[in-house]
Amino acid sequence: MTGAGAVLEAFADYVDGESAVVHRVALRLSPDRLTIALPDGTAFDWMADELREVPDQADSAGLVLAPAGDMLHRLHVGTGEIARLIRLNAPALRRRPPVENKGKIAAWAAGAIASVSLIIFVLVPVMANQLALLLPPAGERALGDATFEQVRTALGDADFLPVELCETPEGLAALTKMEARLDVGPDLPYPVTVAVLDHDLVNAFALPGGRVILFRGLIEAAENPEEVAAILAHEIGHVVNRDPTRDALRLAGSIGVLGLIFGDFAGGTVMLLLANQLINAKYSQAAEIGADDYAHAVLTEAGLPPAALGTFFERLRAEHGDEAGWAAHFSTHPRMVERVDAALEAQARAEAAGGAAVPALSASEWRDLRSICGPNSASEQGAAGRVGRQ
Repeated sequence: MTGAGAVLEAFADYVDGESAVVHRVALRLSPDRLTIALPDGTAFDWMADELREVPDQADSAGLVLAPAGDMLHRLHVGTGEIARLIRLNAPALRRRPPVENKGKIAAWAAGAIASVSLIIFVLVPVMANQLALLLPPAGERALGDATFEQVRTALGDADFLPVELCETPEGLAALTKMEARLDVGPDLPYPVTVAVLDHDLVNAFALPGGRVILFRGLIEAAENPEEVAAILAHEIGHVVNRDPTRDALRLAGSIGVLGLIFGDFAGGTVMLLLANQLINAKYSQAAEIGADDYAHAVLTEAGLPPAALGTFFERLRAEHGDEAGWAAHFSTHPRMVERVDAALEAQARAEAAGGAAVPALSASEWRDLRSICGPNSASEQGAAGRVGRQ
């Protein structure tokens, strides 16, 4: 092993795999073997072709050895001439043992994947649907409040200040009037709290516990108050159906299951996000259709045009396309063209029923709503040009 009958002697630390005692042993390196002499005078040989290197995360420069087939025995050689010669001459130092029972391993892996898939895509959603109906309203409200603050912080500025709430008195009064016009109180499992955030996102969403969030960007993008009322009615539909709570419970369940499997590392994080996206893609389309249907009914009952939901979506579709941008909401929402068609069909039914349409807000109230974030907001600056197109 060391060439032409040469012998090299050194010392190392040896662990026998049965106790936690570390033995200081003498080594004798011969051409074909490594002789290990214990402190009690006994000695044994590890043949050169049976030496295997054990990866040492604590000391990548050192050398840890074990005999082939018995990896519990460890010999910490460290660095030095003897470690160099072992690495140079041991023919199978980094050979790994062959994988046995590959068929059984593959079968177990497939079974594990199937089991995890069953839990994430079947069991977790079923449990989330049931728990959403059993969770106390106070618990949902606490979850929604905590999430709301996280959203404000995530959308805040570089100094980690949360995004501002829009709360001008006149704007809040107009928003309250719009909520009252929809008159959805009897349908709600708990009161709705509507807030406007001073951010240019063209978006709105509902949180557990009855929180509905509108963004300044959405109000800016609306052509008239009826479109804002239609979006608000849609989000209230999510509250009525308790969709936000179901989504939160599904997300918590899927992250919990996958976190146990993959742990907290980069690859696991990617898997968590991917699984959550798949779950939402499977279940949120039905939730969006249900919220749209609810909005159509509420708007018709309130004497507001269901088509307003469609006109808003149609502009977004024209700007962003049907499969990209905000208008698509990733893959979790139905195709925008289908939602526009559904709104137009609801409008036709409302007109056939002969209901009289009454504006959601007066021109001055619409200006107040558009200035809910303050007199210098972009909404207020563009209000005058759009009021005339109501």
